[in-house]
Formats: sequence, structure tokens, C-alpha cells
Amino acid sequence: MLRFALLLSFLLTATSLHAQQGDNSVPNDPETILRVQIFLDQERFGPGKIDGALGEFTFKAVVNYNFAHDNRDLYNWGPVLDAAEARVPATTAQHRVREELFQFINPELPEEPELWDQFPYMAYRSMAELIAERFHTDETFLQKLNPSMDLNDLVPGQLVTVPNVRPFRIEEVKKFQGFKEDATLSKNIVVIDTQARMGAIYDAQERMLAAFPITPGKPQFIPVGQWKITHMTTTPNFRYDKQFLEQGQRSEEAFEIPPGPNSPVGILWAGLSKSGIGLHGTAMPRTIGRAESAGCVRFANWDAIRLPSLVRPGSQVIVR
Repeated sequence: MLRFALLLSFLLTATSLHAQQGDNSVPNDPETILRVQIFLDQERFGPGKIDGALGEFTFKAVVNYNFAHDNRDLYNWGPVLDAAEARVPATTAQHRVREELFQFINPELPEEPELWDQFPYMAYRSMAELIAERFHTDETFLQKLNPSMDLNDLVPGQLVTVPNVRPFRIEEVKKFQGFKEDATLSKNIVVIDTQARMGAIYDAQERMLAAFPITPGKPQFIPVGQWKITHMTTTPNFRYDKQFLEQGQRSEEAFEIPPGPNSPVGILWAGLSKSGIGLHGTAMPRTIGRAESAGCVRFANWDAIRLPSLVRPGSQVIVR
């Protein structure tokens, strides 16, 4: 537990981003920053949305990478820059819009939660939204990469420039797939740091394996303590209860929300031994890092889908 405690102080120090920008090792050109973000993402040290801009979670991802690789100077970008240069030769790629992906899009999906139970699937609202999440970014940066393209009118066969990151493929997410305990993965530990807004995964020897940005929920609802993952499933349904989300108390007025990437819990749910609380995805990856949920812990869908390869039911979850 000592390493967990030390990491908090490191990450809080890393939050002082402007002080760190005086370091000669910190890049200032968007192309290099984009390359670093792509590298860190594929190494499972999430920089948040990939956008070629210096931000809180990119700095924290560098700290986490150095910490996990026993680099003594946690704030030195040198090792990350060298590794990114070797591993990410191209920062962008071309994605061809495919006809079969339109089955995951419904532009008629309303914004009002009370209407969601009338739909069979919480789909993406546009192809641009699907492509942005697929390549771990948002529509704003996607438009920046494609300045002359109308992203609101994409058709099959078009080529879209995207970050050269390993894609999150919604078509490969199996419906209602459950995950059982695993002799190795169930011994791994999740540490949810609500101050640093990071979720880190450690092995049984307390070696960091991965770390991702999270939204920890409203302070009055954060379930501080030690829990365990009791079950994990993809594409969960969700009981939408406005009173519970705002006040932490269940009401009689709730709606059963269907599964899908635009579900409030995204494409994966890992329930904890604390009733009603879980680790899950999100419909709004650009909001990761902001406290909006009632007590659960939100990951971007592209990070949430990686959790079953890192932890399983039986894994300890420390929330602090």
C-alpha cells in the first residue's frame, strides 16, 4: 500500500502543469504531443482524449508510465519521447467509412432520458461520433484533422483522417458477455484516486500495469473504502433514476435504459460489493475527469473495454 500512497502525491504534483512546462523535456509541438499520446494510450496509460494538446491527463500519463517502468525522474519526458518515436512512426491514419457501421447509428436518438426506454439500442447519433470514439478522440479534433470535410454528411467509402491508435471496435463488443474469476487477473488491484481522478491497476506485487482517467462521482456519494468486483458484463441495461443520480436515494420513478455506447454506463459494467456502485463506461468521453455521477466510476468506453483484460470478479477495488 505504500506505493499507492506515494503515487497520489506524485500525481497531485503533476497536476501543477504550468510549472512542469518549464522543463526542457516537455514538447510543445502538436505532432510530438500527438505521438506521445498515441504511444501512452497503446501502453495502457491513458492520456484522456487524443488531441495533440498538452493537458492534465497527458502529464499524468507520463508520470504513470515512468512510475510503472521505474524511471527515477517521474517528470522527465525523455523516456516517453524516445519510446514514442520508435513505436509510433505515423501519428495519423486513414479510416474508410463502412456501410455495416451505420447499424450502430441512430440520429433520432433523443437527448431526454425519459424517452430512451422507447428505443432498443443506445446508438451513436452520428458517424462522426462513432469514428471519434473509435479512435479515442472527439469530434472537435476529428474536424481539425479533416478541415475541408463535412463530418455531418459522411457516406460509405469516404476516407477520414484519424489518430493512428488501436481502434475501439464497437462491432466486436459482444452482447451481455460475462466475465468469470481468473486465477491471475482476480488478484490484480484497482485503485480509484478521486483527487487525482485516475484509476490505476496493480498486480499482486503492487506493480502498476495500467492507469486511466476517470470521473469519480459527486464528493458526497463517493464510496470511499475497500471493495471487490462481484460481476462484469458488456452492454449492460441501466436503471435511470434521476433522484438517485442527483441525491443518492432511489425513487419509484425510473426508466430501464437499453444497452449501447450512448448508455449512461457505456459498454461495460463492473459491479462492486458496494450495492449499486460500479466501474463502467460512459456516453460522453469528453467529460471524463468531471464529477457528475452519483457514486460510480466512469471510464471512457475505449478504456472500459480493456478492464476485463486487467481485472476480474474477485479483484480488490480501493476507493480513496
